[in-house]
Amino acid sequence: MQITIDHKNIEVLNGETILEAARRYGIEIPSMCYAQNAEHKSSCMVCAVRNMANGQIIPSCTTLPVDGMQIESETEEIKQIRTLSFELLLSDHRADCEAPCSLVCPHGLDVEHMLYFYDHQKYKEACQVIKGAFPLPEIKCDQCKAPCEKACRRGNIDEPVSIRKIIKELVNQFNIAEINPIENRKIDKKMFQSRLGRFNDKERQHLKEHVNTDSRCLHCACAGKSDCKLRTYATQKSIKRPKYDVSSELPVMNKVLVTGKLWFEQAKCIRCGLCVYNSKNGFTFKDRGFVMQVYIPEENRMNVNEELATLCPTGALYLENNPASASTGNK
Repeated sequence: MQITIDHKNIEVLNGETILEAARRYGIEIPSMCYAQNAEHKSSCMVCAVRNMANGQIIPSCTTLPVDGMQIESETEEIKQIRTLSFELLLSDHRADCEAPCSLVCPHGLDVEHMLYFYDHQKYKEACQVIKGAFPLPEIKCDQCKAPCEKACRRGNIDEPVSIRKIIKELVNQFNIAEINPIENRKIDKKMFQSRLGRFNDKERQHLKEHVNTDSRCLHCACAGKSDCKLRTYATQKSIKRPKYDVSSELPVMNKVLVTGKLWFEQAKCIRCGLCVYNSKNGFTFKDRGFVMQVYIPEENRMNVNEELATLCPTGALYLENNPASASTGNK
């Protein structure tokens, strides 16, 4: 069977969708609710293309072509439709890509990483992170205006984390000159940065009561940011700030340890359904329409495999070796 995509002849294999055939020929069509070799259903329209025969806009990830079909995938109209789809998905995605404290540090200190070690009494490792960012022999926190503390999400609950005080405490307690540095992860400022927004009253109360580590850090950076397709595509489309306000009211405190090291955060979920369709008696949909949610009944958690995290396009499902970033969760 032959079709054309953007006037390029494509030989379609048996059972292939338009998206799969296009990618095999090097034509990149974005997708969020599709994963190779996984069961999926069209839900996001990020993969939209036009059938030139009737002018219809169709999802390429689920549409099986017919012989002679002519497809447009790169017109300005199609690009606008995809951008709109991304904008709508971002309005459902309530999360910080990067911890605000790390994002604004003028020295490039990975503040959250340092505080993770501090909260787990790994003070030498915390000093290694500090030394990896600050020039020695002096660490001039006293002269810094502390943008990290001004940006701290904890300040929306009670008081921001005393980051400068913790750094001074560590530096005064240990001979940092003799400690080997850990190179701090460089934050790519060109990448799209999702913003969590403000907590509601119920969230503030919950987080105030349940996050009681030594530093009081919320560890709000996304553990799945490096593999987030939503972030990657938003960056490629030069989206700086979402066009629409975040409409999701899913509480950020709903972090569920599913099984082993697999965590699920509802507030990051765009309801693509990949985890539902690919877990037998595992994840499921709750409610319908605009209030529909993906959730995991407690009795179903034993049926879920950790490999499911590889299907999630947003970091709502992730494998976490660092328990600090899940410290606000409900186990």
